[in-house]
Amino acid sequence: MLYDYAAVSPLRRATLIFCIATAVISGAWFTEIVLGYVPCKLCLIQRYPYYFGIPLAAVAIVISGPLRLRIAARPAFAMLGAIFMVSTALGVHHAGVEYGWWAGPADCAGKLEAGPANVNDLMAAMNKTKIVSCTEASLKVLGFSLAGWNALASFFLATLSIRGWRRG
Repeated sequence: MLYDYAAVSPLRRATLIFCIATAVISGAWFTEIVLGYVPCKLCLIQRYPYYFGIPLAAVAIVISGPLRLRIAARPAFAMLGAIFMVSTALGVHHAGVEYGWWAGPADCAGKLEAGPANVNDLMAAMNKTKIVSCTEASLKVLGFSLAGWNALASFFLATLSIRGWRRG
């Protein structure tokens, strides 16, 4: 028999959302810090929903756990659902840019901070500037880019959150 996710208590649901979201952002940091993959502009933007969602999931844990205010957890789950639907859209957008389905932002290829004073300064600035394109996936796992995996994880988190809101 499959596990009935609909019967999960608000405390367990909030804890699951917190743990999965923390694992996703930790994975992003791991690929950047340990593996050395430099994130592009869209990669960094995709992290914002997690920066808002993880603390909110922690609040939902406290509200539905120690405080036992299950009805008060419903607005937290509604906000988490909205946050992770935005995250899903960001992931789908970035994956679409990587797969060439649509164009990405014009400024997603790196830029010089200040105008160089002379040719030597220009050359030095060009050598220091690391251009990270949003159109090329720097890492693919099982055929999906990290943006694609983020879209899937975010959709799962949004589904969990919305079910938490509906079930109260």
